[in-house]
Amino acid sequence: MRTEPISTEPISTARLELLPLRVGHAREMADVLSDPALHAFIGGSPHTPEALRARYERLVAGSPDPSVTWCNWVLRQRRDPCLVGTVQATVTGQHVAEIAWVVGTPWQGRGYASEAARGLVAWLRERSVPTIVAHIHPAHRASAAVAAAAGLAPTDEQQDGEIRWRSRHPSSPGP
Repeated sequence: MRTEPISTEPISTARLELLPLRVGHAREMADVLSDPALHAFIGGSPHTPEALRARYERLVAGSPDPSVTWCNWVLRQRRDPCLVGTVQATVTGQHVAEIAWVVGTPWQGRGYASEAARGLVAWLRERSVPTIVAHIHPAHRASAAVAAAAGLAPTDEQQDGEIRWRSRHPSSPGP
């Protein structure tokens, strides 16, 4: 089991660069995430650039709980270097990572979310995080496909109306 803290660092995949989130990403990401349809399953509405900047300031500052690490990345295409989405992992006690992803509407359907999620899961595995989970609305087929592509499987557990998907490292004990 890993004992040193996890620190967000760049991750490379075939078509994407996962770059550690910076406050300066807020303006471009506000455009990327501006489609209200992105909130169909999670609720809320798109953030203004100013509101997203304030959110990113909180995320970059890190979790107030020393046993929780917030890892956040923006997704940048290699071919046409623009931002297309985000991935994140909330790592609790170095044992469980809860992951999530979002890709802007213009870039959906190209496999970017699956590619980024697979890259993130591989990165977490390299850091010996044994359990990886995601919470997905039961009607969100695209997100379920991303979770499956990243090696997660649905469980019978639910939280706030969402299904918990889980992947465990084969050598790790426990539930």
